[in-house]
Amino acid sequence: MYNRTTMTKLLLLAFSDVRDMQILHFVMFLVLYLAALMGNLLIITAIALNHHLHNPIYFFVVNLAILDPGFISVTIPKSMANSLMNTRVILYSGCAAQVFLFMFLGSVAIGILTVMVYDRYVAICQPLHYERVMNRRACIQMAASTWISGILYSALHTGNTFALSFCGGNVVNHFFCDNPQ
Repeated sequence: MYNRTTMTKLLLLAFSDVRDMQILHFVMFLVLYLAALMGNLLIITAIALNHHLHNPIYFFVVNLAILDPGFISVTIPKSMANSLMNTRVILYSGCAAQVFLFMFLGSVAIGILTVMVYDRYVAICQPLHYERVMNRRACIQMAASTWISGILYSALHTGNTFALSFCGGNVVNHFFCDNPQ
């Protein structure tokens, strides 16, 4: 029998301990967060309403525009809440969720960008075969495989990371949970 302490809470690095700076941090990140959400919503709306933009590259741009709000929503709201409430605490399960979602959305973004590069490669290097290669079914399959592989990658990565025991303190030297921290 061995002694093992389970950690339930972690402490994140704060941007500042000065209350006025914390409020400024909250307001600035709120403005940037809302601008990012509105920008991505405008991109999705513009592509959905303009039938001339219903081609493969814009299908993948919509995927990125859907990904981006999720990606920034993983870290920014918790950081803003910590600044507003003058706290640094995150639950261990919340940290695991942040790592999972950050890895998932980051890997899907890289996959979508890779598929977009392939789309441009086919358009430039094989223009006569473009319609056959980059048809609607192929685009949906490529996007779906990117999303599914992102789930598998992040589940394996996060599961293996949080299966390890902590040997240090409970302070995370970053304003959100990420693997190196």
